[in-house]
Amino acid sequence: MTEAAPSFLPPTTQEVVFLLLGAVAVGSALLVVTTRQLVHAALWLVVCFGALAGVYLVLTAEFVAWVQVLIYVGAVVVLLLFGIMLTRAPIGRSADLDSGNRVVAAVVALATAAILVTVVIDGFRTAYAPLKPGEGAAGELGASVFRTWVLPFEALSVLLLAALIGAIVLSRTDIRGAPPPVGEPGGSAPAEGPGGP
Repeated sequence: MTEAAPSFLPPTTQEVVFLLLGAVAVGSALLVVTTRQLVHAALWLVVCFGALAGVYLVLTAEFVAWVQVLIYVGAVVVLLLFGIMLTRAPIGRSADLDSGNRVVAAVVALATAAILVTVVIDGFRTAYAPLKPGEGAAGELGASVFRTWVLPFEALSVLLLAALIGAIVLSRTDIRGAPPPVGEPGGSAPAEGPGGP
């Protein structure tokens, strides 16, 4: 990253596309946490992840963009939808999705966003990173993931597997508990013979 004097040139096409995709990502992320329909939240999450993949493409990180599409859009959201279906969660509007702490959540989110934006602008105000095609190649990123970050990568895989197993266990009705024995309250009466008592 090199230092350059601040310029006030008109934005380039890449910067305009980056800002538009960022706006789509932020808007869809807000809809994820404000909608009262669980399936709609998952679908807005697909839009958010797709916009992030577009941002990675603009930043010449093609490998990360396709991984974003294949893993997050193609696997995580599908896993979420399967979890919703397997647990028989309500699909329509649900008042239970509103915790009643919207004001507190909004204040915390805005304060966090303000801190992050201030730190990023203050730290990278005059920094300039030229976008060179090929910088996001699979070789360098694969070596970084499978050498430096292999433990968190595998931990995330185990976590997703545990979530899927948990959804299957919650959806099964035959393992919730054995039926009460015959003769006890709630149990079935013994069957009568052909001739009756």
